[in-house]
Amino acid sequence: MKIEIIRDLNDVELKEAIARESLALTKLTLGHAISTLENPLKIRQTRRTIARLKTEQRQRYINKQNAAK
Repeated sequence: MKIEIIRDLNDVELKEAIARESLALTKLTLGHAISTLENPLKIRQTRRTIARLKTEQRQRYINKQNAAK
């Protein structure tokens, strides 16, 4: 997921995206443990997407804290 798309999400959609990607990562990891995946790099891509989503969520939290001061 590109950062431009992530920035367009509102807070609720952002939380849903984090939950959805975390579930996908869990499924990929368990699937990879049972049998090899067709594309094991998908795990890395999913982890990085979660990191991008959480970074945007944290940035919004920090901006709200600074705006309140």
